[in-house]
Amino acid sequence: MTKAQNNNIRILVVDDSADIREFLQETLLEPAGYQVLTASDGTEGLKIALQERPDLMLLDYEMPRMNGIEMLHALNEQGVSIPTILITSYGSESVAVEVFRLGVRDYVPKPFTIDDLLSSIERVLKETRLEQERDALLLRLQITNTKLGQRVQELDVLYQVSKSVSTLRERGKILERIVDAALYLTEALDGAVVLLDPETGKPTLRVSRMRSGDSCKSPDEEPNIMTQSQNIMINVPLQIGNKVLGVLIVSNKRNRQPLNTRDRRLLHMLGDYAAIAIENSRLLAEVEARREREKREMRTLFEHYVAPPVVSRILEQAQSIRPGGQRQMISVLFADLREFTTFSAAASPEALIAVLNRHISAAVGAILQEEGTLDKFMGDEVMAFFNAPLPQEAYALRAVRSAQGILAATAVTHQQLPVHQRLTFGVGISTGEAIVGNVGTPDLVNFTVVGPTVNKAHMLQELAPAGKILICHHTYELVREHIVARELPPVHIKGQEHPEPVYEIISPT
Repeated sequence: MTKAQNNNIRILVVDDSADIREFLQETLLEPAGYQVLTASDGTEGLKIALQERPDLMLLDYEMPRMNGIEMLHALNEQGVSIPTILITSYGSESVAVEVFRLGVRDYVPKPFTIDDLLSSIERVLKETRLEQERDALLLRLQITNTKLGQRVQELDVLYQVSKSVSTLRERGKILERIVDAALYLTEALDGAVVLLDPETGKPTLRVSRMRSGDSCKSPDEEPNIMTQSQNIMINVPLQIGNKVLGVLIVSNKRNRQPLNTRDRRLLHMLGDYAAIAIENSRLLAEVEARREREKREMRTLFEHYVAPPVVSRILEQAQSIRPGGQRQMISVLFADLREFTTFSAAASPEALIAVLNRHISAAVGAILQEEGTLDKFMGDEVMAFFNAPLPQEAYALRAVRSAQGILAATAVTHQQLPVHQRLTFGVGISTGEAIVGNVGTPDLVNFTVVGPTVNKAHMLQELAPAGKILICHHTYELVREHIVARELPPVHIKGQEHPEPVYEIISPT
């Protein structure tokens, strides 16, 4: 068709990008003689299509409020069929099948090339007998090729900037990279980032850079770019939602070269990337600070309970220490000093504490030697457990070795004490499932274990004579290959239906 004939053909362009609508209307379609209707989204496009019934639609796929496929469904429900070229960034087979079922004659993926778009338009116009002057259309497309190439290059630069910025963690380096990118995109001579203090709201110049030849450097003095006239200076807000972080500025005060709308558009796009990068760096710093705080709190929590090597492993595997309580197989040990009540009645407070501390220290050393977790001291009684907070190999055997270590360490301590101050532990050990976790209030918590296994260990300790170790049947089954023990008459355990065998450890094998 000639240009005059094209005047009878009406084309509806539906795209949420003003740049694409402008390009298609002013550079491609109207110069070829077509009547052009435009819509910025699917809802507006549907209204125009139903009212004007255009001869052809160039329809974007992804749009706010109503996308391209939803618009086609709505037209079909109204019984309206309009030849359509779908412009989409998806391009998958599933999308292609669906749109062709809805009457789309062709689809062109973004970013489209001149050849692809030309071929698509020619094909659709042939199918609908709306021929147009191909030479004129091709000429127009070729004229815009340089502009499209420039846009692709600009978007690629922005993409590369976003990738490089996302790998940086230090805020200063992020800001420098952003300013350098702003100078590269706009070819301005001076650039800066001004951020608002999150507490006072006061603007503070954080990075100031200037272009010298093809490189960027920090100026010896801060440039007074805020006072320059608008045509040689552009500033865009750095904003996340309604939260303003600061402003990104470029200026040509040194050569007075005006900056244009293209520069402003690119700077706005870069400003979006920059705001996200700055906010992400702040959030990352908060996360790291919280992790360090949690490590300090965890160290404070556990360093009083377990040996230093265990604390280090807990910090390395902090994710394995789940909040709240959890069920876990453990071995529980209770050790109590026999005849302590009688001794305390005759001893002075100073002597009482001194003797108690000597014996408790011997017990604690033996427990920590086996990497047990100290639970609590109850007067002359010590409670510990094994296989928590971190799993341990041969945890039942560790508990038994710890009990034997307590008796051995006590014997060494006795060599340094007068006879009347020599006290002896009775030890009970039980193995089974228990609840492990922090118990207490927000102000005062204790990492402990609760359950029948704990009660059983305490009962065995009460039955154990001085210098003896009693263990439950489950513990015995786990350590029998490593010890010599004799079976005692079964005892009735509270909460159990039948009496349970009890074993006294005689010696290791």
